[in-house]
Amino acid sequence: MKEQINILLLGSGAREAAFAYKILQSPRTKQLFIAPGNAGTEEFNVPGLPILNFEAVRKFAEDNDVDMIVVGPEQPLVEGITDFFEDSPIKVIGPSKAGAQLEGSKEFAKEFMFRHAIPTARFMTVTHETLDEGAAFLDSLNPPYVLKADGLAAGKGVLIIDNIEEAKEKLAEMLNGLFGEASNTVVIEEFLQGIECSVFVITDGEDYKILPVAKDYKRIGEGDTGLNTGGMGAVSPVPFADEEFMQKVERSIVEPTLRGLREENIDYTGFIFLGLMNVAGEPMVIEYNCRMGDPETEAVFPRISSDLVNLLEGIADKTLGIKKMTVDPRAAVSVILASEGYPGIYRKGDVITGLDELGEDIVAFHAGTKRDDNGDIVTNGGRVLALTALADSIPEAAAKAIRGAETVKFSGKQFRRDISKDLV
Repeated sequence: MKEQINILLLGSGAREAAFAYKILQSPRTKQLFIAPGNAGTEEFNVPGLPILNFEAVRKFAEDNDVDMIVVGPEQPLVEGITDFFEDSPIKVIGPSKAGAQLEGSKEFAKEFMFRHAIPTARFMTVTHETLDEGAAFLDSLNPPYVLKADGLAAGKGVLIIDNIEEAKEKLAEMLNGLFGEASNTVVIEEFLQGIECSVFVITDGEDYKILPVAKDYKRIGEGDTGLNTGGMGAVSPVPFADEEFMQKVERSIVEPTLRGLREENIDYTGFIFLGLMNVAGEPMVIEYNCRMGDPETEAVFPRISSDLVNLLEGIADKTLGIKKMTVDPRAAVSVILASEGYPGIYRKGDVITGLDELGEDIVAFHAGTKRDDNGDIVTNGGRVLALTALADSIPEAAAKAIRGAETVKFSGKQFRRDISKDLV
């Protein structure tokens, strides 16, 4: 085993900034490269490396003696980056293309859950040819109605509609290209009533560990109002995800999922994100993702007090079972600062100030940021920063994070002051 390793991290958001934060804490890390990165990770960035051009990624990795590639976003995994490096000594943290179908295809994921008796909502898969049957299935459901584009739609392919006629209209629009090719097939789902949480599992294909549980907040407005976003904040731990609930998650979801992947000879190593609904104390799966979530990672990773690179090596070498993972008992709350106009058409290029006034007890994970020609850090995306605070209780951590959100300034800044309020 090498004394230290070189790591290439793919991605540019706050999730990748949180990965970098933990990777740089590890004595196992010799050198970190981030492609493309953002203004918060600039000393490690490889901005010109196209992460979906696997030949270019391989050339860079070989030229720079990279030992491990950590994949942040889903697209490279769904397109098969792990398979591309199958015969290379460079280890890729992430599932095979077949495994990534758990996120890449809603139809595949729902049918996988059905095959392995994993609790999830009733569903039907619809194409142009079965539009009438889809409309009849909608008639059999109680509102609201859930329509999901089968493929990747950048987090925007899910519609929740209260009116049956509107639901039928939107179903036809989706099949006619509302979300491009992603909605050539649509999954209609029964709406689950309950409260959501995110459970993250790391696995080497045999053994697994469950990371701290988190809850994210999707709506732009306080009180869960307004449009859906990529996530406006997150909290960990989640009080209702107690020992009894998590035993149910492990027994009825985590273990059958991993067993099902093995039975179907699907190579799956890396992260599994379980989007769960707590329905009267029973966990049910809303969705799978094949990577860590954003903004949950920004609340989960600061609570992992053990060496993340050591765990990643356990995934790569299939020695995860003997690795130790320790968790900080404190609570973490992450608040997202977003640009004016987000999640619609948003502004870019606004100067960000106040980052140097945050103090040591708040971690600023950059997302949509860059350095402009004047040397200023400016907004460069819809979600701009994730500010994470740790404290002995959720309300204390939330208060700290809100103070941080007030300290950082840029024109048109949006953030939610109620992250975690529903849990305490």
